[in-house]
Amino acid sequence: MTALRKTLVEQTSSRVIRIQLLTILWMSVEAGVSLWAAWSAQSPALLGFGGDSAVELLSAEIVLRHFYLKVRTADAEEQVAKIAGGLLFLLAAFVLLASALALAGHVEPRRSTVGIVLLIVAAVVMPWLARQKRRLSGATRSAVLRADAAESRSAAIWR
Repeated sequence: MTALRKTLVEQTSSRVIRIQLLTILWMSVEAGVSLWAAWSAQSPALLGFGGDSAVELLSAEIVLRHFYLKVRTADAEEQVAKIAGGLLFLLAAFVLLASALALAGHVEPRRSTVGIVLLIVAAVVMPWLARQKRRLSGATRSAVLRADAAESRSAAIWR
């Protein structure tokens, strides 16, 4: 690997680590606030939103660890990509659960201004994060980051 190529790879990896740290920060706030708002408003939709945020947080942590530890063998990439892909199914389960609870109508949710504001901010932040991850997944040729970008995009669409 040439010195220039090595420098570009290191710069791209640093960008991935920064975007994952930003994702972890945002998803921590989003999960905490949405779960608190779900409890306050007795809202199944906000509960699903918080569960989704927790899954996104796990995915971001897995990708961060993968890039931070610089374990870039094909086997490691495949194993971590499978975990990230499995988290997509967990995300789908949270969406189904929230939908089922809302449709069942067992709990009548109260209005949540905090939940509304969080949703508006997330509607801006999540698509931006998904685009950044998708670009970086192309630059790094990383299936792990591509799966994480898909989770971020799915979360942005669901909201």
